[in-house]
Amino acid sequence: MADDKEILKEIWDGKIPVCFKLAENEWRSSEPEEIYLMVSRQSYFPLVLDKVQRHFADFVSQTKKNNEIWLDYNGINLKWHYPIGLLYDLYANEGAQVQNIPWTLSVHFDDIPEDLLYYVNEKTVESYFLSTIKEADALKHKGKVINEMQRKDHQQLWNGIKSDKYEQFWTMNKKLMETSDSDGFISIPFRIYQIDKPFIQKLFRPVSETGKRQTLKDLLEFIFGENSSNLKLILIQGVQPSLDTPVQWLSEHLSYPDNFLHICVK
Repeated sequence: MADDKEILKEIWDGKIPVCFKLAENEWRSSEPEEIYLMVSRQSYFPLVLDKVQRHFADFVSQTKKNNEIWLDYNGINLKWHYPIGLLYDLYANEGAQVQNIPWTLSVHFDDIPEDLLYYVNEKTVESYFLSTIKEADALKHKGKVINEMQRKDHQQLWNGIKSDKYEQFWTMNKKLMETSDSDGFISIPFRIYQIDKPFIQKLFRPVSETGKRQTLKDLLEFIFGENSSNLKLILIQGVQPSLDTPVQWLSEHLSYPDNFLHICVK
């Protein structure tokens, strides 16, 4: 179990170096210098952009300097409600090949595009995060664990993410990862992502009807059928896990803080 805890901490500590550049059409006069930050894979961009906004505010028109900012990567608008690590794995991480580091993103102060969820403030992010955890627990425990928690417990989960505090988050999150029997969770909360396609989410049990512990290979075959053999890259938390890894173990150890396994396939 000690090794498992070390894995949880290693995943939590994952960081991505990001270079933020002000989009060229936003310059008021000359191009400002970029700003570089190490950002947590587990976090969300709205939680780390205050410093970026302050850095560029004097280089855009006065009417836009207090706007909520949004990001794009090579013309792809980045969804703020996706964890940062998921966005990187989906669009920039090439696995064993030379990785795109630092990850260079364009910063915009103009109106948020229609394909992005409307962002109001930090409470918007908190609300989305907690609603996703509730959905995950509905799949895992029929919602019993999250519903038995008090408001302060939900707040502790959120504050752990917001402040990047591992112990604060996992002291509470471990309750959401507990199982009552050897079969594990009722269903595995997962979403599979491909570029330019809606994510895939279906009911999938960690143990088959015959009692077999289902693996990542079983999950991919369940989703893609015969085409699963054509997948060249499978990334979860920036890692290429063995296809023989049980999905129950993956769900307990490689889920993002929202309790979903976010799987990128290419």
